[in-house]
Amino acid sequence: MIYEIEMRFVVYILFSEKLGKYYVGQTENIEKRLNDHNSGMSKFTSTGIPWKLIHLFEYFDRSEAIKAERAIKRRGIKRYLQDRNLL
Repeated sequence: MIYEIEMRFVVYILFSEKLGKYYVGQTENIEKRLNDHNSGMSKFTSTGIPWKLIHLFEYFDRSEAIKAERAIKRRGIKRYLQDRNLL
């Protein structure tokens, strides 16, 4: 029997050309969250609209996603992406 395993949480990285900055977050619903960022509903990212989705990483549970988000923030988003040849 084959089981399909669904990833439920994502860590996402956004980029704002307007600000020249990256943003990292985690969510269960990437479409809604990206819409929130680009409609000004997220106060922290409202000045950088439009935000472009650069990369996402999928996880089985929120605790894994939170750990990954923190690791990216500690390293620095741009440096994290460069270390993994994702830029």
